[in-house]
Amino acid sequence: MYRYTGIVRDAPTVLSYAVLGSFTFWLYAFGPAVTLLRDELGFSYTLLGFHSVLWSLGSAAAGAGFALAARHLPRTVLLWGSAAINTVAAAMFTLGRGVPVTLSAAVLFGVGGAALVAVTQAILSDRHGSRRDQALTEANIGAGASAVFAPLILGALAAGALGWRVAFALPAVCLLALYLRFRGVALPPAAQRHDSGEAGRLPLACWLFAVLTAMSAAIEFCLLYFGPQMLLTTGLSATAASTALSANYLGILIGRTLGAAVTRRPGRSIPLLYASLALTGGAFLLFWLADHPVPAIVGLFLCGAGVANLYPLAVGLTLDAAPGQGDTANARSQVVLGLATAASPYLLGTLADRYGLSAAFVLEPVMIALSAGLLWTGLRTRRPNPVEPAR
Repeated sequence: MYRYTGIVRDAPTVLSYAVLGSFTFWLYAFGPAVTLLRDELGFSYTLLGFHSVLWSLGSAAAGAGFALAARHLPRTVLLWGSAAINTVAAAMFTLGRGVPVTLSAAVLFGVGGAALVAVTQAILSDRHGSRRDQALTEANIGAGASAVFAPLILGALAAGALGWRVAFALPAVCLLALYLRFRGVALPPAAQRHDSGEAGRLPLACWLFAVLTAMSAAIEFCLLYFGPQMLLTTGLSATAASTALSANYLGILIGRTLGAAVTRRPGRSIPLLYASLALTGGAFLLFWLADHPVPAIVGLFLCGAGVANLYPLAVGLTLDAAPGQGDTANARSQVVLGLATAASPYLLGTLADRYGLSAAFVLEPVMIALSAGLLWTGLRTRRPNPVEPAR
């Protein structure tokens, strides 16, 4: 293990980083893979979108049950059990035949993915305490790298002799290697409550920050699902528009790398959140109003850089607002996030069918403004946390 500027990157920390990065490969490969699957099976656009909805609903279901599971199961079981669920989902999605199997796989991905994200976030939060913001931001650098490389690897394999399905085996191989290397590592237990409040009852600030976490994901998901369609209006071909989406992924990776550097010093997370919201809003306007490809792609890149740190920092605030209730806060946050990521793209698509895509994208600045309001209100309603023991 090694130490610098604030946190110790020990075995549980490195394991959490690697597991989250492995899962995120599946998350960002899933959308392009469903498109390839549609070409093979010939199902409708409605069924294509329904895969994403079921994934999100599976996430919400896992969030609803995670707190109960965390009270009865050790974190090693939760971590490796959720990894196994995702591996089974990947096998069903790639080896199964027929839409019912792939839809079932989407549900399992949602369940296993939300549980895995929740337990890794809880491990990092309890391990690093008041420095959880830096740990969570660093963990999402690996996720950002997966976002960049997953579609590229999927596309390269799809064009070759092996086929795109091989890409879904890569995270499973990584998780198996991690299990063999880290299976004996002791993970930090859930923190105990410091206050005398009612068990399971989360503070208002925690709920506000949980909704902020969901809004940050919804902002990103809407842009990822419908951004390429907006690029078509600038004169790009469908292939070029899909490729240009990698600019957003690159922005996310760079933004999270810079965010990890910024949060190495305490007290910088809140200014970074406000700056990220401002950058996201300004960059989205550039993307939204552009009528030529170059400014639109620049706007897409800057949107990625802006939205990059919203999710990990909002998660940190959510957990920080509920000391001793990390598992419950994680679970409730995953429920809200699952519902938001299921509803927001569907709402944007519905608005686009009725009023046009450009008009429907007004949903994005609305969510950005709502996020700023949630952050401002949450900061003013949270209770001061007790001083944490030195680590």
